[in-house]
Amino acid sequence: MQAELTEDSTLQVLMARQPIFTKNRDIVAYELLFRDDKGEFVAGLNENETTVSVLLNTYASVVGEKRERTVPVYLKVTDQFLLEHDIPELPRDRFVIEVIGTSHINELLVAAVKNLASQGYRIALADYDPQDSRFDPLLSIVHIVKLDVQKLGFDNLPQIVQSLRYKGVDLLADKVETDAEFRICLELGFELFMGFFLSRPELVRGRKVRGNKLVLLELLEAFDDPSADAKSIEALALKDPELTFKILRVVNSAAFSLKREVSSLSHAIALLGMDQVKRWVMLFLCSNEGDTPLELTRAMLQRGRMEEVLAELLERPDPMNYFFVGLLSQLDALLGIPMPELIEQLPLDTKIKLALTDYAGDEGQLLRDVIYVERGEFERVNADLPPQFLQVAYRHAVDWANQVVKAMA
Repeated sequence: MQAELTEDSTLQVLMARQPIFTKNRDIVAYELLFRDDKGEFVAGLNENETTVSVLLNTYASVVGEKRERTVPVYLKVTDQFLLEHDIPELPRDRFVIEVIGTSHINELLVAAVKNLASQGYRIALADYDPQDSRFDPLLSIVHIVKLDVQKLGFDNLPQIVQSLRYKGVDLLADKVETDAEFRICLELGFELFMGFFLSRPELVRGRKVRGNKLVLLELLEAFDDPSADAKSIEALALKDPELTFKILRVVNSAAFSLKREVSSLSHAIALLGMDQVKRWVMLFLCSNEGDTPLELTRAMLQRGRMEEVLAELLERPDPMNYFFVGLLSQLDALLGIPMPELIEQLPLDTKIKLALTDYAGDEGQLLRDVIYVERGEFERVNADLPPQFLQVAYRHAVDWANQVVKAMA
């Protein structure tokens, strides 16, 4: 971690990515969010801030159940940047140039966008407003139109979608906040979707944790029992032999980089200690359920790891508690159980429960900061850390989560 911090110490741009989904909730692209160290929009990219290799290797990577793949990255650019700078030489099939809605749209800008399209770039138009005629010249050039469904209103969307259908563009629904909103946009004919609907599904009151998740809960309780030892925990885990095998496979994977193979759960505890094995039990509590998209599990892992790394950088005691808080913060979405009901079923310390429900305490406050980074709301982060530390923690968490998902799949 220290080596990585040293390597990226000159990075002055905060970056995060937000997935763009298909109708099947598969990731088809990422939008890159980036700000400078004062929280201002960065007009473009230069060699000192980011490189194409970093973007493609870290921010364009998607880990699926069978393979890892790369997807295009959406890059927001201002009108000033389009008119005053040349777009860096980028692979045409790997980047989508996104023109922001606050641009001053004139003949020069339209010509610049047309030139990029003629070079083979795909162009997206953000913040489209059908009442604003200044967007009209771009509709015959761009390939994707991004609609803020919250701002435009769901009552107005059918007419807007119908009018844009004649332009031959793909429609991207932005700010889709719930599963119900996703289904509305799906029925209206949107091809692409952005927002936090994966973490806000329909929650069912009274639902209980079931299946191998119950075994995992029993294991977590056993880890907190002072009288428990490696053998007693292993005996409990063997109630679900398949689950035990999966935990051992992850522990033996590159995610842990062990020099010798771990042959049993008790062996893993002897080598790594109770806390580290407890971490992996917790990971399987967060593995995807049924038709839940794998992206939700990956997002949970990423959030937990980033919060833990930030806690370490801030020299907070018990950084693993921060890992648990970040990891569990979307467990309600995974299991379809409201958080207040869910935490009553989890063997958690009161401090961790309050962090999850009220963002209380150091763990809860840092969880809020991690969420701000994920959403690109960098100016709202309260943690007393320089931007490059936040950026390195985020990149590390993205890579780590991908690695773990590959081992778990």
